[in-house]
Amino acid sequence: MPAVIVTRKARLEDVEPLYIMIADYASRGIMLPRSRQVLERQIADFVVAEVDDVVVGCGSLCRLGEELVEIRSLGISEGHKGRGLGSMLVDQLIEEARNQKIPKVMALTYEVSFFLKNGFTVVEKDIFPEKVWTDCVNCAKQQCCDEIAVLKILD
Repeated sequence: MPAVIVTRKARLEDVEPLYIMIADYASRGIMLPRSRQVLERQIADFVVAEVDDVVVGCGSLCRLGEELVEIRSLGISEGHKGRGLGSMLVDQLIEEARNQKIPKVMALTYEVSFFLKNGFTVVEKDIFPEKVWTDCVNCAKQQCCDEIAVLKILD
């Protein structure tokens, strides 16, 4: 029987699998950590991907201004990559940005080819002062950031 794949808005009962997944990425230096308390407070900003009722992927939107949101905490558990789940999550997050009438979606990423495949373009980080003053100002990598900025302008 084929696997049942679903993307949906996150719920409070998803906090623990989200925490574990994000902590794994954070331990490898490719995602900012999130505490369980932060995840509980921000759960409405998250979407998850499930395979056979098990959470195996996540992503969130963070509003940075009237016209800009950031895709954050986008990840897929090992063993589930390459199945289109990341693109499904990005599609759902973009739809949410559209519903909120926010015309620009950005991300900072090490996975540039993934975002290019999903309709984003590479841009300079310094065009996002909203991001710099929200998060980058407190980041240990602030002066030597190696992430690439990507942007998608919505119709």
